[in-house]
Amino acid sequence: MKCRHCQQELSHIFAHLHHQPASNSFLTEAQLQEAEMYFPLKLFVCENCYLVQVDEYKSCEDIFNNDYVYFSSMSSSWLQHAEKYVHMMINRFALNKNSHVVEIASNDGYLLQYFQNANIPCLGIEPTHSTACVAKEKGIETLEEFFCVELAQSLAKTRKKADLILGNNVLAHVPDINDFVAALPLLLNNNGISTFEFPHLLKLMDGNQFDTIYQEHYSYLSFSTVCRIFESQNMRIFDVEELPTHGGSLRIFACRTDGTMHKQTPAVSRLLEEEKQRGMLTIEFYHGFQTQIEKTKNALLLFLLEQKRLGKKVVAYGAAAKGNTFLNLCGVKPDLISFCVDKAPSKQNKFMPGSHIPIYEPQKLYEKKADYILILPWNIKQEIMEEYSALRENGTQFVVAIPELHVYK
Repeated sequence: MKCRHCQQELSHIFAHLHHQPASNSFLTEAQLQEAEMYFPLKLFVCENCYLVQVDEYKSCEDIFNNDYVYFSSMSSSWLQHAEKYVHMMINRFALNKNSHVVEIASNDGYLLQYFQNANIPCLGIEPTHSTACVAKEKGIETLEEFFCVELAQSLAKTRKKADLILGNNVLAHVPDINDFVAALPLLLNNNGISTFEFPHLLKLMDGNQFDTIYQEHYSYLSFSTVCRIFESQNMRIFDVEELPTHGGSLRIFACRTDGTMHKQTPAVSRLLEEEKQRGMLTIEFYHGFQTQIEKTKNALLLFLLEQKRLGKKVVAYGAAAKGNTFLNLCGVKPDLISFCVDKAPSKQNKFMPGSHIPIYEPQKLYEKKADYILILPWNIKQEIMEEYSALRENGTQFVVAIPELHVYK
């Protein structure tokens, strides 16, 4: 396998989560009787550019298909994050009715709806039919395409170039990251800007967030590596913000290399220096993460087995991709976690991949009292515990396992 950015031959293993099914391939009852596809989930780190990456065993076309089940609008905290971003961008860059905004991986219109409310023309690019349909129902123009150089060239010829191109949690999802970034300057106007949010590799490692590793995420990104990738494709990063979302993310601000309007802020050199001081530009930094993974896996299994021995009932909240990664690594089945609940109708009355744990609507938590609720999307644990505080008052305890096992009494 060669590095998807610099083509260096890869030999250093960063993490090995064994064979796993696609993390968002939920099953119907009939499909439980069929063979289930498993893929190697092994990450390598490039000793040249330090891009952490998984091989493409399952194509992005197969993953982001018509049955895709992740809808961004299901999280109220994520909607608040999106709305806050829109107001900030309008004020900082003076966006108005004459501007043109393009969002890549626009999902169900969770963010563009706020630009639309501000009467700012916008376009969504979203390859999954299920989410694109919801966005279109909101009146948001949406192209059901994968973003690439070919599409950018076509749009640049037929439409107004973009004043803002944004993408949240998409940069890690593209197998050809060079082509993806190379498409940006083709669609941006001379002084246009692009922002991207993505989980910060440094926070992933510090927070032991190995469950965010799955087939949908082809790359795991440090700021230093992202700067290198953007510079190689005629883009310049001029600002960066650290965000609390998804366990610790970065929001980068970039422009075309030939753009002169946007001056580099001190935050860029400050974060580059921090990563260098932490050792992220040495291969030794990436050794030892597997030990943390095994320790966390064993802690969850010991907890679940002990509750089984005591006759306690454990259920899960949130059929998130990260949860599927974790449960399949542990080999958990319905004998240890009775069921899972999720707000997304697209997941309800299906079964989690690999573990085959049934998924119900959240009302099930009130109908079948559990002793413990394992919160799989730990990044929104506070939102979940507040929403279901009545269960906690009646004796149910919430549990998270990342970065370490903790029971909230």
